[in-house]
Amino acid sequence: MHGSLKLIRRALFCAAIASFFVPLLWAQMTGTGSAAPSVSFPGSQSPFLGSAAPEKATDQVLQIDFKQAIDLGLQYNLGLLLSSEQTESARGERWRELSNLLPNLGAYAIENVETESLAALGFNKLGPYFSLPGSTVKFPAVIPAFNYFDVRASMSQSLFNFKNLEQERASVENVKVAEFNYKDARELVVLAVGNAYLRAISDAARVETAVAQVTTAQALYMRAFDQQKAGVTPAIDTLRAQVELQTRQQQLIVARNELAKQRLTVARVIGLPPGQEFVLTEKAPYQALTPLPVDIYLQRAYASRSDYQAALAQVRAAEYSVRAAAAGRYPSLDVSANAGEIGINPAQADSTWQVTGGLSIPIFAGNRVHSDELVANAQLKQARSQLGDLRGRIDYEVRTSLLDLQAAADQVQVAKSSVDLAEQTLAQSQDRFTAGVTDNLEVVEAQESLASAHETYIASLYAHNLAKVELARSIGDAEQGVKRYLKGMQ
Repeated sequence: MHGSLKLIRRALFCAAIASFFVPLLWAQMTGTGSAAPSVSFPGSQSPFLGSAAPEKATDQVLQIDFKQAIDLGLQYNLGLLLSSEQTESARGERWRELSNLLPNLGAYAIENVETESLAALGFNKLGPYFSLPGSTVKFPAVIPAFNYFDVRASMSQSLFNFKNLEQERASVENVKVAEFNYKDARELVVLAVGNAYLRAISDAARVETAVAQVTTAQALYMRAFDQQKAGVTPAIDTLRAQVELQTRQQQLIVARNELAKQRLTVARVIGLPPGQEFVLTEKAPYQALTPLPVDIYLQRAYASRSDYQAALAQVRAAEYSVRAAAAGRYPSLDVSANAGEIGINPAQADSTWQVTGGLSIPIFAGNRVHSDELVANAQLKQARSQLGDLRGRIDYEVRTSLLDLQAAADQVQVAKSSVDLAEQTLAQSQDRFTAGVTDNLEVVEAQESLASAHETYIASLYAHNLAKVELARSIGDAEQGVKRYLKGMQ
């Protein structure tokens, strides 16, 4: 009977060990779970995960809270810097289109010296001279060198060109698209920084928990070892305690490595110089947030989200482009003028001027206008389809973030209770083992349960805070709202 109990206990112990290592190995093979290694390939990284950081690190250790991390990200994040340059490019395109509507002014001064062949102008040449019909006066075939001086200012202006006008209007909307995209990029920076920061403080909490678990496992191992020396417990209890201690030590190694890598990620996202020492001062906070009705959030999202406003502006720009393409069939009216001084030299110059107006009427341009219309209409359909998809995606993101927020809040409550129960179970199992009522298999199982409860609690805190960040992003209020939401304020 006693041998059967030992076999049962060994089986339970093996099952407990397998329950820890099998999921870990599966996570490593499938790429899932917090302990799974990740592989990144060149060129696949989002620009919002990089930064244009200062070249030199300072000697001081920076104290960075959540707000400071966001401010640094908004200053150095690569995705935002690239978006800013795209805005400048759109403004340049707008000025290019506007130049077609503005007058073009110029000036020039020339001094001309030349000879002229009259024969090249069609006169009949007879030897080195020629004469006019009915005249005995002879002229040289090549007029001797002569010169003239001309200083002149010129101006050209399009009085009516509907195509250029519509293209300029489309460029104005494209500038708005770029500006809205820049504002949306700031929201994405807040999301990227918030996620990186929250993951880092979650990893820090895992390290603290792992250290406490190693300390507990070390104490239990020493107690089992002392009781084995005293002949109170068998050697299997000491082996179990030693295996549990090494398991917790391995978990601590992994947790510290993940924290170190995540700190590097935070430094990259917010733009710290390579090698800069810093400390994240925030802890994993939990503040309950009572959500508002979903319709209120949706109204805020459609009114505030910059990507939605950019999509609306993109549709308007495409509509102007369609009208500009159709305007290729319309006539255009242009005027040009010049005025200046012309003569042998500036002292003997005469004032002259010229004004020219012209009406251009397109008749046939090889179906070029038709091709422009096809392209512009296709782009308009794409812009409208993308707008409709974005509207549905905003509704989806708002609703899912609210669901995640509620689920994460419930998980935090359950996980906190689980940690309290697991700690009580571990304390009671330690007392039972010390009193000789049971072996330390019960203690090992209690340690496993407590470790799992702590991991669930840390993960639920991270999920809850990240859901707040995602909610703020989904309604277009990430830059200002995140700081309020993390404090439980609307």
